[in-house]
Amino acid sequence: MIRSLLSSLALCLTLASGPAAAQGGPQLNLPRVELAAGMHRIDAQVASAPVERQIGLMLRRNMPAHEGMLFVFEEAAVQCFWMKNTLLALTAAFVADDGSIVNLADMQPQTEDSHCSAKPVRYVLEMNQGWFAQRGLKAGSRLTGAPFSRH
Repeated sequence: MIRSLLSSLALCLTLASGPAAAQGGPQLNLPRVELAAGMHRIDAQVASAPVERQIGLMLRRNMPAHEGMLFVFEEAAVQCFWMKNTLLALTAAFVADDGSIVNLADMQPQTEDSHCSAKPVRYVLEMNQGWFAQRGLKAGSRLTGAPFSRH
């Protein structure tokens, strides 16, 4: 019994150290997908696992202008984001299955304000704040790329 208790404790400590260790710095080894908004190319990291979505762009100090992070959820739902431990000012595009932008939300660094999709979505694309506005992209604009071509 003691051996099984020690094994369980060791397993719990191992599992607990995974995400906590990952939160020590920005996640950089996520898969990438190329998206486009008209003629504008986006190199997006894909956060599809729960822990990847939870960490997101936390602790990242900078991000190139053409890069972003695409959050992929299993099912469409109202998605809400906040910026605790996120150092960059970002804009979240809440995106429908067909790639159309449902709504945009500018988010300030290190705040706990909740920013939600206007309707259920499976995708959220975070870019540097101002990226969408500078390109004239708004609700109704369409993104293209592999995630959206399946629908």
